[in-house]
Amino acid sequence: MSDVVFTADFASTRQWVAGHSWAYPDGGPVNPDDDKLDYLVTGPDPDHCRTGTFRATRRPDGRWNTGLLTTEDSDDGFLLCAGDVLKTRVRLPTQIGAWPAIWTLRDGNQQVDVFEYHPDHPDLLELSNHVRGGHRYYRDKAVQPGAWVDLRVEFGARSVVWWVNGDRAYADRRGVGRSWNAYLIVNLSVCAGRYHPPPAAGVSEMAFEVAQLLVHRPSMAGDCL
Repeated sequence: MSDVVFTADFASTRQWVAGHSWAYPDGGPVNPDDDKLDYLVTGPDPDHCRTGTFRATRRPDGRWNTGLLTTEDSDDGFLLCAGDVLKTRVRLPTQIGAWPAIWTLRDGNQQVDVFEYHPDHPDLLELSNHVRGGHRYYRDKAVQPGAWVDLRVEFGARSVVWWVNGDRAYADRRGVGRSWNAYLIVNLSVCAGRYHPPPAAGVSEMAFEVAQLLVHRPSMAGDCL
């Protein structure tokens, strides 16, 4: 048995902080060393993240205003724990240069990527456990630009397991350890061109959508430490 301990309300300023993350140098707004053209948009700003549609819009200076939400430093301060199961439904972007992700972080590490996606590899999702070194390039014809994709990730102490559209995509057999916990991040970045092509000159905006995000926790697990 498990309980739903988190239901994402992207408009909630108690659940989420917009446009500021310690995954970026000094908390943002830019992160060029990670091959990103991002300029994080702060505040409630419904146009870039607060509706569940995460948007990026081109700026005159060559950077892109981008939407990011994190539970870190929020009033609720929600943490994922070992044993939690995250379920989400996302619509992938279509424009080359878009870099959507749902992932975790705490104190500069504890990173597990629910997914990353780049439309220049249209059928591929990147699934990664940076805590203990598990990674899979998962290919499927149902993964494509503009497609809706259902993802489920079990953050097991001994194995992190990913499901894509109901199919077991990857079990890393490494896990996160029993004491693991981390904050959630949802964002749309823009590639600068080192690893994936940047947006074409005529593209001025891009988006991906998160229709649902839930976290289940075993009923007897209690709260994160």
